[in-house]
Amino acid sequence: MPSNGDLQRIALWSIVVAFGIFGLKLSAWWLTDSVALFSDAMESVVNVVASFVAWYALRIAHRPADDNHPFGHHKAEYFSAVLEGVLIVVAALLIIHEAWTALFAPRALEAPVAGLLVNALAAVGNGLWAWLLISTGRKARSPAMVADGKHLWTDVVTSAGVIFGLVLAVVTGWLWLDPVMALIVAVNILWHGWHLVGDSVQGLMDVSVEPEELAEIHRVVEENSGGALEFHDLKTREAGRARFIEFHLVVPSDMTVEVAHHICDRIEGALEKSQPGAEVTIHVEPAHKAKFA
Repeated sequence: MPSNGDLQRIALWSIVVAFGIFGLKLSAWWLTDSVALFSDAMESVVNVVASFVAWYALRIAHRPADDNHPFGHHKAEYFSAVLEGVLIVVAALLIIHEAWTALFAPRALEAPVAGLLVNALAAVGNGLWAWLLISTGRKARSPAMVADGKHLWTDVVTSAGVIFGLVLAVVTGWLWLDPVMALIVAVNILWHGWHLVGDSVQGLMDVSVEPEELAEIHRVVEENSGGALEFHDLKTREAGRARFIEFHLVVPSDMTVEVAHHICDRIEGALEKSQPGAEVTIHVEPAHKAKFA
């Protein structure tokens, strides 16, 4: 799993990359005066802001637990993702306003070939960086980094659609395709922003781990609880990179505390190997508390 330092370095480089991509897209718009390319550049403004927010959120999220935050600062990453979703929606509304105006007064594109080539270069750069962010973020279980990567990938898809539409507009002379493509971009951005906010809110509400991982946790506990009678009320939640696992372990009433503690240590060690970094809480109970006997 990537270290905290690795994540923060990547997040810092994301700011540099976002500025570079924005500069390319701004140049493409300046060369062509295309509303669709303007919409693409507007989304890159969001990328710049979001990169700053993600970098700052990662710094906060990786601070150690303190007296005021005894469970850590992991959820700061979800606030970053929510803010990014809101920024995406604002950008989409600005694009819709510009495109709607241009739809009733379409204008000819200036230097379309040069502008499209510059925009294509920006799309390739975005695609490569998006792949790095998503793959690293998933390995590190970082919602802020995954959200940033998914947003960039949406930007790549958007750019591809814009380039295709503008090529068609140049070939056919249908100038109305330019603002229409900008409107399509805006709708796509709105859809992505809505889902990004929804996913992040789920994280803020202490969502459980995925069903496959829950089944794996259940298997590990079952295989390493020898000596106990049963376990029940298994609960999990995620908060950024942190995972919390809690359950009740029923042991024979005459079992000593030392033996029960040894069983708990064995289970915790196995869960640490299966779920690195997970915080495990085990409530030991006597035999009469069994639910499935």
